[in-house]
Amino acid sequence: MIAKIYNEHGCINISESVIATIAGMAAMECYGLVGMASKRTTDGFVELLKKENLRKGVKITQTDNKLIIDLYVIIEYGVKISVVAENIIDKVKYYVEKQTGIKIDKINVIVESVRV
Repeated sequence: MIAKIYNEHGCINISESVIATIAGMAAMECYGLVGMASKRTTDGFVELLKKENLRKGVKITQTDNKLIIDLYVIIEYGVKISVVAENIIDKVKYYVEKQTGIKIDKINVIVESVRV
């Protein structure tokens, strides 16, 4: 359980996988992003994740009442990485905060690879 929201009717529990899926889907809408990468790249190989496994490219940690989201991405060759990363950060922050009501402290974009 990553988040609990209380209201007059009871408690809403939002799991980490739901937030990771929202973040992954929001990131995939950005121009210049080929896809999400597996965050377990210890052997040096980067795996491009399919649409149903986008949450595997997202790591979420919680500090106090705010979230830190790490996105492991594969960027398209020929685009400016900093601009694509800024677009990803803006879109993910907007969608996660809008859909869950949880404030995001920080979003880190980790570029694992560049693909043609």
